Amino acid sequence: MIKGFCDVGDLVEASKVWNLMVDEGFQPDIDAVEKMMETHFKINRYDEALKLFQMTRTMRIDDLGLSTYRLVIDWMCKRDKTAQAYLMFEEMHERGIQVDNLTLASLIYGLLVRGRVREAYRVVGGIERLDISVYHVLIKGLLRLRRASEATQVFREMIKKGCEPTMHTYIMSLQGHLGKRGRKGTVTLMNFETIFVGGLVKAGKSLEVTKYVERRYRKGLEVPRFDYNNFLHYYSNEEGVVMFEEVAKKLREVGSVDLAEIFERYGLRMAMSDRR
Repeated sequence: MIKGFCDVGDLVEASKVWNLMVDEGFQPDIDAVEKMMETHFKINRYDEALKLFQMTRTMRIDDLGLSTYRLVIDWMCKRDKTAQAYLMFEEMHERGIQVDNLTLASLIYGLLVRGRVREAYRVVGGIERLDISVYHVLIKGLLRLRRASEATQVFREMIKKGCEPTMHTYIMSLQGHLGKRGRKGTVTLMNFETIFVGGLVKAGKSLEVTKYVERRYRKGLEVPRFDYNNFLHYYSNEEGVVMFEEVAKKLREVGSVDLAEIFERYGLRMAMSDRR
């Protein structure tokens, strides 16, 4: 019941059930504790979540495992409490709890978004076996710092190490390269506004083009948000293989090597999928 109320964001009812259990002499299990903490974190009641963690830590530390520490460390890093997060890592080590890559990924991303790139790379360097969770936070963090070229180098490295990019990897990478700059970029191939208007013209929708241009200049209307997810799924076929190869070729011609490589790799993935 506690988890159910937390799922719908009703902490009042969840707390009532919690108190009733305690009054009746029952002890909420760790799953319920984590759910309460997570809900507090999500609604920006950070101190309340930590208070619950500290209480559980004091009274039932033997019940705390990897999942609880991971949850706390993740939110500490989101709140720029990396010093506290490091203390949690030390406690895990002292208690013999093996830190997994997902937990380290939270720390890496927390460091990156605050510009502590060298420190983030030091953490990465200490990981014995990198996996998709670590590569993803590296790419995401570097893109957020507008270091798209460096993020693409990580993309290359993960492939070289045999870690296959997922659809999320491609979407994240394209968003990083084609974000606001892409929507109004000077290069036609990467300017969504040009593509949008050009598409309407090719479809013979001149009236829609006129309306869009009028609204664009009178009210500052922007081109509709580009849906990377639908775009990649729509072209995940033989037609897409050819299209991605052609796009990659043209992007290289205008000097967008990093972006070209992402499209090229996705086209290769589709080609290999078709052969299977």
